[in-house]
Amino acid sequence: MLQNIHLMPRWLIELEKILDSFSGDTGGSHINFRLLLSAEPSAGVPIGILDRSIKLTNEPPSGIKANMKRAFTYFPKEEVDEKDPKVKCILFGLCFFHSTVIERKRFGALGWNMNYPFNMGDLRDSYLVLNRYMETASGSSKIPFEDLIYIFGEIMYGGHIVDDWDRRLCKGYLENVMNPTLFEEEELFPYIDGKNISFKVPLPTNYEKYLEHI
Repeated sequence: MLQNIHLMPRWLIELEKILDSFSGDTGGSHINFRLLLSAEPSAGVPIGILDRSIKLTNEPPSGIKANMKRAFTYFPKEEVDEKDPKVKCILFGLCFFHSTVIERKRFGALGWNMNYPFNMGDLRDSYLVLNRYMETASGSSKIPFEDLIYIFGEIMYGGHIVDDWDRRLCKGYLENVMNPTLFEEEELFPYIDGKNISFKVPLPTNYEKYLEHI
């Protein structure tokens, strides 16, 4: 398994030669030998490697609901269920924030001024930081929302952002979600045209109920 091969375009020419030697009459590869490659879309991957490969693509789902489900189910059920109720609420809000920034990319330059590589790694690392912070603050009734907003907005997701207006927007999204109302069925987006399509953070519950809510 060779990961992120788009980062080594020059060496891929050598890889193509190695594969040619395997496929020849005197090739020494085992009958069950398989080579797995992962890469971001790139013009640097030789056409010869692409032609002989079975290609699979992995794209984020479309829509807030699908992105929310993908984000929340990324975390193991057993792990989420044993967390403190406040951690569950913050995780739910974090998944909503992640889904929002991902979905906004669909609108091109109207969404973000640049095409930022937000990914599940940002969500995972933010969750790890959240756990460490909550363990440090155990016994305290005050949640360090300002610290969390700074870490998520300036370091984790903000580490990708180079435009000041985009950074301001990212912080605005976080401030809208990461606040004490998160524990009081905060409304993430409101009723529209009088229709019952508002979306709230549910009161702390178990994994299955969160999924049902999504």
